Amino acid sequence: MSSDFQNNTGLFIPTTYVFDVAEVKDVDVNKPEFKELLVRLYQNINNICVALNLKESGIYFLQEFVTGQVLFPNQDMINPNPDGRQIFRTVLNFGALPNATTISMAHNINVTAATTWVNIYGVATNPTTMAGISISYASTSSATDNIEWAIDDTNFYITTGIDYSAYTRTIVTIEYVKE
Repeated sequence: MSSDFQNNTGLFIPTTYVFDVAEVKDVDVNKPEFKELLVRLYQNINNICVALNLKESGIYFLQEFVTGQVLFPNQDMINPNPDGRQIFRTVLNFGALPNATTISMAHNINVTAATTWVNIYGVATNPTTMAGISISYASTSSATDNIEWAIDDTNFYITTGIDYSAYTRTIVTIEYVKE
């Protein structure tokens, strides 16, 4: 997988595989042409399976989910997987942002020494004004307006310097590899 797909601009299956129905109906199952047909069908199904397994899934569950994304092999490992490392995703539904304090939520990720955080992002929504704000947020006018996040082996933390409690819908997405 690694060298074949790294040079491609995408992972696409051609849609022009055409089998002449008349030829297929008339193929003698004891002839080499039938064996060739089976081999081509098997190869096409395998290509579909490979492409399907390597496509990113746009599913955001509240529990761990394999995204279909693959990160480069970990060269620090004794036997790194040459095909790369699967990226997992977990989503946290925080609810309201805090009023000038820190809130935390267990992320329920089995963190080990091999865990690597790949991407962490989030957004909070004020349903009254429909305003949105990124987690983390860096204000250009006042450092107390900032929103900071942190993660450890157990929890995800959000710290605000002012009252952001009107932002009652807060979603945080964590993507990581396990090895």
